Amino acid sequence: MTYPLSHLSHQTDKKLSAGESQPLGATIKKEGTNFALYSKYAREVFLLLFEKPDDQPTDIIRLDNRTEHVRHVFVHGVKAGQLYGYKIRGEYNPAQGMRFNEFKLLMDPYAKAITTCFKDKDALFLPYDMNARGKDLVMDQRDSTSIVPKSIVIDDTFDWGPDQRHDIPLERLIIYEVHLKGFTAHSSSGVRHPGTYLGFVEKIPYLKELGINAVELLPIHESFKSDTLIEKGLSEYWGYNTIGFFAPEASYGTCRSLGCQVKEFKTLVRELHKAGIEVILDVVYNHTGEGDELGPSVCFRGIDNPTYYALKGPAKQPYRYYLDDTGCGNTLNIENPQVLRLVMDSLRYWVDVMHVDGFRFDLASILARVKGGYSKDSVFFDAVSKDPVLSKVKLIAEPWDLRTYQVGNFPVLWSEWNGKFRDTLRRFIKNDPGQVKDLAWRLTGSADLYGGDGRSHYNSINFITCHDGFTLHDLFSYNKKHNEANGEGNKDGTDENHSWNCGVEGETDDARILNLRKQLIKNALCSLFFSLGTPMLLGGDEFMRTQQGNNNAYCQDNEISWFDWGYVKRNPDILQFCKKAIAFNTRYTILQGKKFLSGKDQNADNVPDVAWFGENLDGPSWDDPESRILCYQLDGGESPSPIGEYFLFFIFNADRRSHMIRLPSHGDMKWRRVVDTSLKAGEDFSPPGKEVLLETADRYQANSRSIVVLLAKGRG
Repeated sequence: MTYPLSHLSHQTDKKLSAGESQPLGATIKKEGTNFALYSKYAREVFLLLFEKPDDQPTDIIRLDNRTEHVRHVFVHGVKAGQLYGYKIRGEYNPAQGMRFNEFKLLMDPYAKAITTCFKDKDALFLPYDMNARGKDLVMDQRDSTSIVPKSIVIDDTFDWGPDQRHDIPLERLIIYEVHLKGFTAHSSSGVRHPGTYLGFVEKIPYLKELGINAVELLPIHESFKSDTLIEKGLSEYWGYNTIGFFAPEASYGTCRSLGCQVKEFKTLVRELHKAGIEVILDVVYNHTGEGDELGPSVCFRGIDNPTYYALKGPAKQPYRYYLDDTGCGNTLNIENPQVLRLVMDSLRYWVDVMHVDGFRFDLASILARVKGGYSKDSVFFDAVSKDPVLSKVKLIAEPWDLRTYQVGNFPVLWSEWNGKFRDTLRRFIKNDPGQVKDLAWRLTGSADLYGGDGRSHYNSINFITCHDGFTLHDLFSYNKKHNEANGEGNKDGTDENHSWNCGVEGETDDARILNLRKQLIKNALCSLFFSLGTPMLLGGDEFMRTQQGNNNAYCQDNEISWFDWGYVKRNPDILQFCKKAIAFNTRYTILQGKKFLSGKDQNADNVPDVAWFGENLDGPSWDDPESRILCYQLDGGESPSPIGEYFLFFIFNADRRSHMIRLPSHGDMKWRRVVDTSLKAGEDFSPPGKEVLLETADRYQANSRSIVVLLAKGRG
């Protein structure tokens, strides 16, 4: 079926040349701008130029030059700041995967910025007639030009100064996972530009003082906002609904000028690098914000639906529907060479042009599909491993999706979010039975997951909390999720939290319970920063940020999710404890080694790297489900640091009872207390050089639900 194109005709007085098919997108040159767009099945492609975001086009240019499946044109005189979009003529036949609609203005998939956020506030985004929902889809001929955000031609030049990548080794990395807007959006942040890239810059001194050296930003790629949430007064806050893989989120800019978000993001990266902090982006290449077959058409769907998406359907309509392995309505067809190229081009852009240091891949196992199943031999893994740019940056996988759980099964270049670390530590701290054996694996780097394929403990990204789930405060304040504010009857979000409210659900004035909650939070911080692996701290956990029991705050762009900086003053003891725990991690080099620890002597001092104990210097009760005690010793050896030779002895006691723990002897080296989470603030963590000498040299009483760290050292 075809439709008239009376509203689309070649109308321009600008000088045009054939241009080039590479690179894709809008590329500024001396005398103008080259535009190139891939569309295998399009009949005609039109470039529309705009003077203002809401105006009608000043120029309509038909791209008559074609190289293979790329349409291209060089428009003389077009400079940075030019607004543009595309309209495409082609077949509209959803049953066969064709969803062209020349009445819908489309974003350039390679756009480096757009004028404003995509919000599904009008049916004009949709490629079909709303009255036909559930029936044969009929193409909607209402024009969307005036409401669709426009792509912006961007000049890549920027004053980076002496900026250079730090390349901090993974074994020394301390990651801070944080939402860019939520970090400063609250009035308590005190910044001049709350909720923006520049507002984040103002808080860099806080991050530096905390001691982290990498921020992992929740998605900052341009995303699509669902009308379903908007109608409820909610928003796609987390940003896992990407629509622009090259464009930084416009709403995080200061709106000083169209496209300012690009330079402001670069400013943030430059300033973080000056402070010695790397930038890791959480990226979403498994699906787009266009949703399922009833979703909007703003980019990929209207440009080349059969290429960009994995399609399915019954025999007579084999390509009408979208494969949905993501739970978000569609799945990008990463096995298609053009889609793979888009992903690779996007990743390289963020490294080369935007200077980021690495990526955390949402639902990464989907990117490794081969004939529908996960495979280490996927074209994506192969392309990344061979790429001279991407093979050198940090690659972190979320190693699961709706269909598969691949923790420990990614290629050698990759690190992974270690979901088993999270679950084991949560269960142990809350006193679940039968956790001791698995706890030993997690505390020493999860060699059972990463020890057999050339990786090491630092490939385990250790975390106890992240954006998805309870905050650390809420983990020990709620037994159940409280997601009523999400408007889904508290049915969304996981029910398997491994949390414990310490006796009262939610807020309380009971001093005993409040003290216990703080003790368990300190236990969690110790577990995170004293374990081998790469620690990731959820932003705000260091001062007990709460989401009021909401474990799925993806739609809460408000005070539920935003950082209330008042908690810094309300919980200074936890903040100080966290700072000391981070400093401990960086001070004791045994926690940052490149090899897994073993029960063998590698320091020629007749002491194994790691030695496991029960409470009487006997072996741990590995198979006793009622055991809640684990003790172990690490041999620091002849360290090149000022500490010199040292031993660390750890006591993990999740029991409700205290236990007297016997200690190993090391001649003249005496045990001193560094940490005891059961003690009051100020005594719970001794500063370097002021560790407390034990009154009884060969034993220590570990109080209930506590973690203890002892130090024995020679001359430093």
